[in-house]
Amino acid sequence: MIDRRLLIHFDWFLLLITFLLVGTGIVCIYSAATGTTLYTRQFYWAIVGTVIMTLVFMTDYANIEKLAYIIYGISILLLILVLIVGRTTGGAQRWLDLGIVSFQPSEFAKIALIIALAKYFSTKEIGINGLGIKGLIPPALLLILPFLLIAKEPDLGTALTLLLIFSSIALLIKINTKTLIGLATAFLLLAPLAWNYLLKDYQKKRIYSFIDPSYDQFGGGYHLMQSKIAIGSGGFLGKGFMQGTQGKLLYLPERHTDFIFSIFAEEWGFVGSFIIMGLYLLLITWGLNIAREAKDRFGALLAFGVVSLFFWHIVINLGMVTGMLPVVGAPLPFLSYGGSFLVITMAGIGILLNVSMRRYIF
Repeated sequence: MIDRRLLIHFDWFLLLITFLLVGTGIVCIYSAATGTTLYTRQFYWAIVGTVIMTLVFMTDYANIEKLAYIIYGISILLLILVLIVGRTTGGAQRWLDLGIVSFQPSEFAKIALIIALAKYFSTKEIGINGLGIKGLIPPALLLILPFLLIAKEPDLGTALTLLLIFSSIALLIKINTKTLIGLATAFLLLAPLAWNYLLKDYQKKRIYSFIDPSYDQFGGGYHLMQSKIAIGSGGFLGKGFMQGTQGKLLYLPERHTDFIFSIFAEEWGFVGSFIIMGLYLLLITWGLNIAREAKDRFGALLAFGVVSLFFWHIVINLGMVTGMLPVVGAPLPFLSYGGSFLVITMAGIGILLNVSMRRYIF
């Protein structure tokens, strides 16, 4: 039985924002991948995502807290499994085949890390000066394991997303000023080593192309140049639905995944782009409000972690397609094609609904 008080406090506005974005994504994929059935697959994944979202918000997040480290452990096992028997596509071993469907464990790892960090920090006493190095070691270990496993696939974009989520939650908790300065200094000192020994050649090319798109005109630079052309050619009102040339003439690669916003901007122009960005702004601010009004610390950190997941994906993707950030392969929440990512983001919405519904239930 469902407590009737939960239905009274159900967040219909958040659900409306979600379905508006999901519906827009399906329409965009239909236009970007004309002649394929990708939009129908995305529709089916949206149904699966809605079921998962429903199960998540119906489950009291207090029970999720109890299972936090078990969920995290399962995500680690799946990441190890994908490196052993996973399917390789485009030079990356990221997929686990389950017969009828396949999914990316790295997407599940994002939610699992958020839950584990929320569990840890909700039980940790934070001094007035914030966390020091010793206090950061246990949660850093929670980050390092999935970070290294995902980077091994390789999927640097997702690995960096985990790092950004961790940093956001840690900064919310508060880090000692001296510790923060020390970490920043260590990062600057280690950056040259990472460049020389960790980054692969294609990843370095993406950074070079970000600095100078003409450096790799038939690779990362080509993506970026075509994306800018698509966005700029949309003008104020856009060319109209199904009337964009960059996608229809196949100039823009990855047009239904990482560069879906470029297609949308070309067809719907500044006005359409403004509306979509407005929906994303509403989603982020609404989620932050849910985190602020949560009834307990775990719920607040859980909601904030989900918001940070959405925020960083939006910032990285929009920065990437407009040339403000290097191309790292980060999908745009709810719009980009991808079953695993859509299901996980809708599970994130389920968490926000869960925390929102139960803030008045004690």
